[in-house]
Amino acid sequence: MTEKELEQHLVKAVKDRKGICYKFCSPGHTGVPDRIVLFPEGRIGFVEVKSPEGGEVTPLQVIELKRLARLGFKSYVLNRPEKINVVLDDIQR
Repeated sequence: MTEKELEQHLVKAVKDRKGICYKFCSPGHTGVPDRIVLFPEGRIGFVEVKSPEGGEVTPLQVIELKRLARLGFKSYVLNRPEKINVVLDDIQR
């Protein structure tokens, strides 16, 4: 499975749960997570999607994920399709 396919599965799973899964692009600021996941009642999480076949998080991405976590946001690295529901369950808590 490619990173793109995994990302498509994530988007579908979020929609199935009545959420929104925005593609996160921040011009001039590299390292931000791929997706912002939004659910009712103000539930939000940031998801960096990586290929199950050896996709690696860059040092800059690690810094950005930690920065978001320090601000109190949930942030994740998703690299397996079976982890989608685990991530989404956690965001919805």
